[in-house]
Amino acid sequence: MNLNRYMNLLIPIIAIILGLVCGAIIMLVSGYDPIAGYSALWYGIFGESYYIGETVRQVTPYILTGLAVAFAFRTGLFNIGVEGQVIVGWLAAVWVGIAFELPMIIHLPLAIIVAGLAGALWGFIPGFLKARFKVHEVIVTIMMNYVALHVTNALIRDVITDNADKTEKVLPSASLRSEFFENITDFSRMHFGIFIALIAAFLMWFLLEKTTKGYELRAVGFNHDAAHYSGMNVNKNIILSMVISGAFAGVAGAMEGLGTFEYVSVKGGFTGIGFDGIAVALIGGNTAIGIIFAAALFGGLKIGALNMPSEAGVPNELVEIVIALIIFFVASSYFIRWILLRFKKEGK
Repeated sequence: MNLNRYMNLLIPIIAIILGLVCGAIIMLVSGYDPIAGYSALWYGIFGESYYIGETVRQVTPYILTGLAVAFAFRTGLFNIGVEGQVIVGWLAAVWVGIAFELPMIIHLPLAIIVAGLAGALWGFIPGFLKARFKVHEVIVTIMMNYVALHVTNALIRDVITDNADKTEKVLPSASLRSEFFENITDFSRMHFGIFIALIAAFLMWFLLEKTTKGYELRAVGFNHDAAHYSGMNVNKNIILSMVISGAFAGVAGAMEGLGTFEYVSVKGGFTGIGFDGIAVALIGGNTAIGIIFAAALFGGLKIGALNMPSEAGVPNELVEIVIALIIFFVASSYFIRWILLRFKKEGK
């Protein structure tokens, strides 16, 4: 095996193992049984059909927010505004879902498309400011998160509803809810959105790896000056990258608004889905297939953690520590890479 070729695969796996080991040590030091804790975590993911359904439901938006972060990163941009783009996509999808009465074949795709467009618009603003005025996208996207949170809250209270804290449920013709999945997963909230997320992952892979435009976008990400001197429109590609990234995030919001909850409510804070997408993209190596596996890991940890206090008496906050440690070790990939290369040299 060529170690350099598989380095990008080995590092996340090693990071996950180290995170779990360190989590076990923390449990021991804190007076908890790590075997019982991880057994409860495992059971909370795979122990019952309901847990499996809820895990898949949680994985769905994580795939899409991971794609949103990764797409921007692969093209040289850091989209911290995925959270805000999720929120505006969520609102847009629910608004279409309750405002129009249409056949499902039109209504559901329309709601998802509008959610994607809302997220794309929220991504366009920092992309335009970056391209036109060289304003750093990290600063703008962070601010846009707060704008999204408070603007959507105001629209829910004063425009969509009559001073209520949440909307009505979307019409059945705009819902991603699945009676089939409910029946086989003991009435979990698993819905058809998982297929949309997997299709989105394929589209990202195909666009970046198999199209001329994807090559342009990646070239701009590698080196703006080289791309400019080769005749590429750098500013246009920066904007397009942020728009596509925002569209992925907007669709993630639609998964929550049309599938998991079927309504949108006033939020006291951020959902966390967009911010978790950053970690998903990081662990997934910013590749489509890697993001699917990383989202499965995150979704499983989030849902499985809910079972730890009741089954093993372990606070589910310890799972957050494990996740943080995994991210830390992935971020420390240079150190892991150095260790692997040392082992390779000693093995010769």
